[in-house]
Amino acid sequence: MFEKYAAFDWFNYEGVDDVFNNNLKADNTYLNPILSGFYPDPSICSANDKFYLITSTFTYFPGIPVFESTDLVNWKQIGHVITRKEQADFSGQPVSGGMFAPTIRYNNGTFYVICTNVSGGGNFIVTSQNPAGPWSDPIVIPGVDGIDPDIFFDEDGKVYITHNGPPPNNITIHDGHRAIYMFEYDLKNRKISSESKLIVNGGTDMAKKPVWIEAPHIIKKDGYYYLICAEGGTAYNHSEVVFRSKNIYGPYISYENNPIMTQRHLPPNRNNEITTTGHADFVELANGDWWAVFLGCRPYGDDLYNIGRETFLMPVEWTDGWPTIAGGNNAIPVVNKKPNLPIAKENIEPTTGNFISHDDFKDNKLDYKWNFIRTPLEKWYELDGEYLYIKPRKETIHTQTNFSFIGRRQQHMQFEASTKVSYHLTDTHQTVGLVAFQNENHYLLIGKRLDSKGNDEVFLEENASTLNEGKPSIIARQTLKENNTDLYLKIEGNKGYYNFYYKTSEKASWVLLIDNIDASILSTKIAKGFVGTYLAMYTSLNHF
Repeated sequence: MFEKYAAFDWFNYEGVDDVFNNNLKADNTYLNPILSGFYPDPSICSANDKFYLITSTFTYFPGIPVFESTDLVNWKQIGHVITRKEQADFSGQPVSGGMFAPTIRYNNGTFYVICTNVSGGGNFIVTSQNPAGPWSDPIVIPGVDGIDPDIFFDEDGKVYITHNGPPPNNITIHDGHRAIYMFEYDLKNRKISSESKLIVNGGTDMAKKPVWIEAPHIIKKDGYYYLICAEGGTAYNHSEVVFRSKNIYGPYISYENNPIMTQRHLPPNRNNEITTTGHADFVELANGDWWAVFLGCRPYGDDLYNIGRETFLMPVEWTDGWPTIAGGNNAIPVVNKKPNLPIAKENIEPTTGNFISHDDFKDNKLDYKWNFIRTPLEKWYELDGEYLYIKPRKETIHTQTNFSFIGRRQQHMQFEASTKVSYHLTDTHQTVGLVAFQNENHYLLIGKRLDSKGNDEVFLEENASTLNEGKPSIIARQTLKENNTDLYLKIEGNKGYYNFYYKTSEKASWVLLIDNIDASILSTKIAKGFVGTYLAMYTSLNHF
């Protein structure tokens, strides 16, 4: 039935980061990040004695993962927000398009996610009574010129949306000049019910030419409205700042000790370096404690990180009516004391530390960890309880399409990823393989194809816009001694260098195809964009 499909028998992923081997958690501690790998722009809420966390996914599909926890440190993915093509179609969009900076909130029995689809449709709200989904089709909020929306439910029943936008009257005073706006929203009639009002122009101190004020969230405590925002851009100068006001529309006063979190002033190349911290969201516990989730990066060199922006957790301290992220201007610890909550008893798949994640595709649906690139408009894979079958199609990895790609995040700087695939090649245009993918112009693909003589060969294809004039290049190849349908492939990563292996039978030893390949081409610094590396199964009818 699936003889023309590539049959993947299993996929194995193992993290072996030195930082986790050298910093072991105890019963009363947890590890940062709490979500390792590409999980940026976290937002959090509490409901019914549980916590729910979501992150940005850009054009990966399903989009916006939903995690659930009872203790803030052990997180179980329970679904996605964007699961249907009717909710979002990312066809033709760059990898770093799509879903930007969602916010999740709970009010009167309903969960709300507000987000920006920069690939089309703009700002929208989706709702669900069950955080696991399904979530509604998007309720578009027309006329909003900006991103990073927040939704706030006030005690009097009024609802407010806050967002980043261009400077007043589109008059830019300096590069990176942005502003924060707020308006009232009528949930029942699904429309804006007030004029949009400017609440922060530029940032904390216009005399210092602040840049990229964004990611606003409104919270209320002891009669004050607090506005927390990211400032400095989501890179090395990233930070978190806070303002407060007695009135929902302001004036908002900047905290004199801003920023309440940043790593930009710390010495580079310090032990267990964590950088770019910001884009925070707060949650209050039943006992009155407050905690913050935020994004950060773990570089392996000069601002080089392949795994993207990750989700971290730290406590919030209140002093003289102002919140600060505890130790936020010091080096963020890898090991920290747990929140004052009962430890979760459910045995769930880990999201941090060193772990092994193996999938033998015995279920009748894909695990939540798997993603496509862009929205599938047709069904091109199958599961039969034994194999994951992926249909080779004309679409290729070189294009901004939904090519035949099913991947999971690289979550460690040091890792191994391997798979077994069976596929009978019939012409030189076909390929099947395992790819470390950042975007269409930055990837490393180990695969199998037919050479000009009709023999099976294993190859490594490198694509980097900074090399070979942006064209992919075969940098290693090896003819197989006999045409064998089965092939085992493995990528071994060590920070900025990857090794590539293959074998043709289970009992055979791994054969090194090529080692010490410069994988910094997968770093955000070189590849640009906002995502992290995916490790994916891939096949195409028309690759070359």
